[in-house]
Amino acid sequence: MTIHKKGQAHWEGDIKKGKGTISTESGALEQHPYGFNTRFEGKPGSNPEELIGAAHAACFSMALSLMLGEAGHIPQSIDTTADVSLDKVDGGFAITKIALQSHVHLPGIEKAAFDKIIHQAKENCPVSKLLKADITLDYQLKN
Repeated sequence: MTIHKKGQAHWEGDIKKGKGTISTESGALEQHPYGFNTRFEGKPGSNPEELIGAAHAACFSMALSLMLGEAGHIPQSIDTTADVSLDKVDGGFAITKIALQSHVHLPGIEKAAFDKIIHQAKENCPVSKLLKADITLDYQLKN
């Protein structure tokens, strides 16, 4: 089974003064602005790294929920952020690290069982499998 999801980008102009828009098939983003200034200068708008971060946080949270459910535990909440690092390397740029941080509210699970499951989720969510960056995980379990 293959599932296809689409994102779209439009760009006009050179790298520094140019501008673009991004859209998603779902309509969650519709011609949302992005450009050099939103990526490297902190101006309002989006950038590829924050989209990857959101996708990774969402994928990890869903994978964790699935794996916990398969073990008989239903979390009350999972709140995850993904801090994506874009660094200059070898004359260009690369995403070198993604730091996942997750706060999970799940009463009644033993810490050792939870530790095993959350690390499996980090390794096995589809976005983690896609990325070549160093992926770290820091988490808190609230019972």
